[in-house]
Amino acid sequence: MLERISYRGWENSYRISNAAVELVVLADVGPRILSYTFIGDKNIFHEVPEQAGLTGGSDFRLYGGHRPWIWPEVERTYFPDNSPVAVSQDRNSVRFTAPAESASPGSNLQKELKIHLDEEGSRVMVKHRVTNRDSRPTELAPWAPTMMRPGGRAILPLPTRAAMDKDHFQSVGPLALWSFTDFADPRWVLGTEYVQLRQQPNLAGRFQEQMTGVYNPAGWAAYFLNGTLFVKGAPAIPGAVYPDFGCNFEVFANLEFLELESLGPKVQLGPGESTQHTESWTLFRNVPGGEDDSWIRNVVAPLALGP
Repeated sequence: MLERISYRGWENSYRISNAAVELVVLADVGPRILSYTFIGDKNIFHEVPEQAGLTGGSDFRLYGGHRPWIWPEVERTYFPDNSPVAVSQDRNSVRFTAPAESASPGSNLQKELKIHLDEEGSRVMVKHRVTNRDSRPTELAPWAPTMMRPGGRAILPLPTRAAMDKDHFQSVGPLALWSFTDFADPRWVLGTEYVQLRQQPNLAGRFQEQMTGVYNPAGWAAYFLNGTLFVKGAPAIPGAVYPDFGCNFEVFANLEFLELESLGPKVQLGPGESTQHTESWTLFRNVPGGEDDSWIRNVVAPLALGP
């Protein structure tokens, strides 16, 4: 079901729903998927209350929820998505297309989300398309950050572990560092098979922000909060060159929210060319809680990998 609604002051919003879950997508700004919930439940995504209903202007606003974004993270890619987007529907999906980023500090890129919700269950397919509307080529990677409601923990699988032998001399993937990454911060849980990052409202280390990225051949990451599990999947592409020393999944936290992020490969886009990056989402509830690798391996991973 697709229904045009008013949502928190944005008059042009759209509810996409079935009997199990619903999404709310903004069209006054964005495109933004601001909410993803079981029917009647709390939003698993973070929303920025003081920015509710705002439109226009040149300030970059987070708003909340899920957005299409661009690597590299530099000033020009912080283009404010404060303008109305075009909405179109076909038999199986709804498309939200932003205008090209032509104003300063624009990069003449055009972003689009194409959303498909299964008729039953919670599975959503989100296709992110970026088109170069400039007269010059540009290098970029599609980036898909999702702002999660505070108080939970992100889970990133690591490459398969194995003892050193003649078949395991080479490195299997990066663990990327930012200047503010501090693994002594108690928000981190570094396991053998998984990395976890907890979102907490109080500063317990040197920096408010924490971030890392990995090469994740499993192609999924998750966020767990009070029995609800959000899983995003984005299959790793063998041989592709990913940003940030080879990361296809990243996680970021500050004192207000956590971001669960996937990235597509780096590409060189000529004028008029596009690249696409697809995520699948699923929600689970009444998931037993836990802390360590054993809990993730036995409870979380089977749900993330599916039947």
